[in-house]
Amino acid sequence: MSRRAPRVQDRPGFMLHATAWRETSLIVQTFSRDHGCVAMVAKGAKRPYSVLRPVLSAFQPLLLSWTGNGEVKTLTRAEIAGIRPLAGSALMSAWYMNELLLRLLPREDAHPLLFDAYDMALQQLSGGTRAAGALRRFEWTLLRETGYGVDEATPDFDDPVIEPALRSDLRARLAENLAGRPLSTRRVLLDLQRI
Repeated sequence: MSRRAPRVQDRPGFMLHATAWRETSLIVQTFSRDHGCVAMVAKGAKRPYSVLRPVLSAFQPLLLSWTGNGEVKTLTRAEIAGIRPLAGSALMSAWYMNELLLRLLPREDAHPLLFDAYDMALQQLSGGTRAAGALRRFEWTLLRETGYGVDEATPDFDDPVIEPALRSDLRARLAENLAGRPLSTRRVLLDLQRI
């Protein structure tokens, strides 16, 4: 007797990363409010007339539906649930947040508070808010939600006086948890600054 694969319908999420798979499909790494990081195959998403092609964009809120029992699910539908226009340094900050999520979160481990912090940071970045405050708030929540120990009282993330020390402290804690593997977004940013 075979068990039917569970179906998940219209869950809030974001696409964090996509890679080509076979001739017409993509493997997408998503971050869902209720299911955490989920890998999915988006069949036919690279075809010119695919309904998924224009929808699967990084940093844009989506409603995701999928099915499957294995490690990689099958994306059955994706709908746009908002717009977060990002450009310049805001775009680089968003890639940095995506890389942290992909590197530090285990698969299918829900973190609703972290999801909300990520969404709030994207809203702030797209609204022109200073990136530093949005990133420190996100990093703080990430460390706290994943159990990497931020026990101090919540600081004022928008205070420019404490921001350099807070950034240094949070980056040191993140580096410790990344086991010495530097982030690609950080390396790219430093390379761009040298040009």
